[in-house]
Amino acid sequence: MTIDHDAQQIGSLIIASFRQVTGRSLIEPAADSRWLYASAPFAVLAHDRSDDPRFIYANKTAQDCFGYSWDEFVGMPSRLSAQAPEREERQRFLDSVSAQGFIDNYRGLRIAKSGRRFWIEHATVWQLARSDGEYLGQAAVFHSWKDL
Repeated sequence: MTIDHDAQQIGSLIIASFRQVTGRSLIEPAADSRWLYASAPFAVLAHDRSDDPRFIYANKTAQDCFGYSWDEFVGMPSRLSAQAPEREERQRFLDSVSAQGFIDNYRGLRIAKSGRRFWIEHATVWQLARSDGEYLGQAAVFHSWKDL
Protein backbone atom coordinates (compact mmCIF):
# COMPACT_ATOMS: atom_id res chain seq x y z
CA MET A 1 0.00 0.00 0.00
CA THR A 2 1.17 3.50 -0.72
CA ILE A 3 0.61 5.72 2.27
CA ASP A 4 -2.38 7.93 1.55
CA HIS A 5 -3.13 11.46 2.65
CA ASP A 6 -5.21 10.36 5.67
CA ALA A 7 -2.45 8.04 6.90
CA GLN A 8 0.08 10.86 6.52
CA GLN A 9 -2.15 13.21 8.51
CA ILE A 10 -2.70 10.66 11.27
CA GLY A 11 1.03 9.89 11.32
CA SER A 12 1.81 13.59 11.71
CA LEU A 13 -0.75 13.83 14.49
CA ILE A 14 0.79 10.81 16.24
CA ILE A 15 4.26 12.40 16.08
CA ALA A 16 3.04 15.77 17.40
CA SER A 17 0.77 14.26 20.04
CA PHE A 18 3.56 12.04 21.40
CA ARG A 19 5.76 15.13 21.91
CA GLN A 20 2.89 17.13 23.41
CA VAL A 21 1.88 14.43 25.90
CA THR A 22 5.26 12.91 26.85
CA GLY A 23 7.67 15.79 26.18
CA ARG A 24 9.82 13.42 24.10
CA SER A 25 10.41 12.89 20.38
CA LEU A 26 8.97 9.79 18.75
CA ILE A 27 11.20 10.08 15.67
CA GLU A 28 14.44 11.78 14.64
CA PRO A 29 14.06 15.40 13.44
CA ALA A 30 14.88 14.49 9.83
CA ALA A 31 12.14 11.83 9.69
CA ASP A 32 8.48 12.44 8.88
CA SER A 33 5.12 10.65 8.79
CA ARG A 34 6.11 8.74 5.63
CA TRP A 35 9.17 7.34 7.42
CA LEU A 36 7.04 6.52 10.49
CA TYR A 37 4.67 4.51 8.32
CA ALA A 38 7.06 2.75 5.94
CA SER A 39 10.46 2.52 7.62
CA ALA A 40 10.25 2.85 11.40
CA PRO A 41 11.77 -0.24 13.07
CA PHE A 42 9.15 -0.02 15.83
CA ALA A 43 5.40 -0.60 15.83
CA VAL A 44 2.94 2.29 16.04
CA LEU A 45 -0.82 1.86 16.34
CA ALA A 46 -3.73 4.20 17.06
CA HIS A 47 -7.42 3.77 17.66
CA ASP A 48 -10.30 6.24 17.74
CA ARG A 49 -12.38 7.21 20.76
CA SER A 50 -15.60 5.42 19.86
CA ASP A 51 -17.36 3.20 22.41
CA ASP A 52 -15.76 0.18 20.74
CA PRO A 53 -12.49 1.81 19.56
CA ARG A 54 -11.36 0.94 16.05
CA PHE A 55 -7.87 1.14 14.67
CA ILE A 56 -7.21 4.25 12.60
CA TYR A 57 -3.48 3.69 12.04
CA ALA A 58 -0.93 0.87 11.95
CA ASN A 59 2.52 1.36 10.50
CA LYS A 60 4.24 -1.35 8.44
CA THR A 61 6.08 -2.78 11.46
CA ALA A 62 2.79 -3.13 13.34
CA GLN A 63 1.16 -4.70 10.28
CA ASP A 64 4.00 -7.23 10.03
CA CYS A 65 3.88 -7.96 13.76
CA PHE A 66 0.12 -8.59 13.83
CA GLY A 67 -0.13 -10.07 10.32
CA TYR A 68 -2.81 -7.70 9.02
CA SER A 69 -2.67 -5.47 5.95
CA TRP A 70 -3.53 -1.77 6.25
CA ASP A 71 -7.02 -2.45 4.86
CA GLU A 72 -7.61 -5.25 7.38
CA PHE A 73 -6.23 -3.28 10.34
CA VAL A 74 -7.91 0.07 9.84
CA GLY A 75 -11.50 -0.17 11.01
CA MET A 76 -10.95 -3.33 13.05
CA PRO A 77 -12.01 -3.07 16.72
CA SER A 78 -8.79 -2.67 18.69
CA ARG A 79 -10.04 -5.08 21.38
CA LEU A 80 -9.50 -7.88 18.85
CA SER A 81 -5.73 -7.38 19.19
CA ALA A 82 -6.02 -9.16 22.56
CA GLN A 83 -7.61 -12.53 23.33
CA ALA A 84 -10.89 -12.51 25.24
CA PRO A 85 -9.39 -13.29 28.69
CA GLU A 86 -6.91 -10.41 28.34
CA ARG A 87 -9.47 -7.86 27.10
CA GLU A 88 -10.69 -6.86 30.56
CA GLU A 89 -7.11 -6.22 31.73
CA ARG A 90 -6.44 -4.29 28.51
CA GLN A 91 -9.49 -2.09 29.09
CA ARG A 92 -8.42 -1.32 32.68
CA PHE A 93 -5.02 -0.31 31.33
CA LEU A 94 -6.52 1.95 28.64
CA ASP A 95 -8.68 3.61 31.31
CA SER A 96 -5.48 4.33 33.26
CA VAL A 97 -3.93 5.93 30.17
CA SER A 98 -7.02 8.15 29.86
CA ALA A 99 -6.62 9.28 33.46
CA GLN A 100 -2.84 9.80 33.38
CA GLY A 101 -2.20 10.99 29.79
CA PHE A 102 0.40 8.32 29.02
CA ILE A 103 2.02 5.23 30.48
CA ASP A 104 5.51 3.92 29.78
CA ASN A 105 6.90 0.38 30.04
CA TYR A 106 3.61 -1.37 29.39
CA ARG A 107 3.70 -5.10 28.72
CA GLY A 108 0.69 -6.92 27.32
CA LEU A 109 -0.25 -10.18 25.67
CA ARG A 110 -1.53 -9.79 22.11
CA ILE A 111 -2.73 -12.05 19.30
CA ALA A 112 -1.88 -11.93 15.59
CA LYS A 113 -4.26 -12.68 12.73
CA SER A 114 -2.76 -16.19 12.51
CA GLY A 115 -3.54 -16.88 16.18
CA ARG A 116 0.11 -16.50 17.21
CA ARG A 117 0.31 -15.04 20.70
CA PHE A 118 3.05 -12.60 21.65
CA TRP A 119 4.05 -10.11 24.32
CA ILE A 120 4.47 -6.47 23.45
CA GLU A 121 7.10 -5.04 25.73
CA HIS A 122 8.30 -1.62 26.85
CA ALA A 123 5.34 0.05 25.15
CA THR A 124 4.29 3.66 25.61
CA VAL A 125 0.58 4.31 25.27
CA TRP A 126 -0.73 7.87 25.21
CA GLN A 127 -3.78 10.00 24.64
CA LEU A 128 -3.96 11.00 20.97
CA ALA A 129 -4.90 14.66 20.94
CA ARG A 130 -4.70 17.68 18.68
CA SER A 131 -2.63 20.68 19.76
CA ASP A 132 -5.84 22.38 20.92
CA GLY A 133 -6.43 19.48 23.33
CA GLU A 134 -9.21 17.77 21.38
CA TYR A 135 -9.01 14.10 22.33
CA LEU A 136 -9.16 11.75 19.34
CA GLY A 137 -8.25 8.35 20.78
CA GLN A 138 -5.10 6.58 21.95
CA ALA A 139 -1.84 5.59 20.32
CA ALA A 140 0.88 3.10 21.22
CA VAL A 141 4.47 2.52 20.27
CA PHE A 142 6.48 -0.57 21.10
CA HIS A 143 10.02 -1.45 20.14
CA SER A 144 10.09 -5.10 21.14
CA TRP A 145 7.83 -8.13 21.12
CA LYS A 146 8.33 -11.76 21.96
CA ASP A 147 6.39 -14.81 20.78
CA LEU A 148 5.00 -17.18 23.40
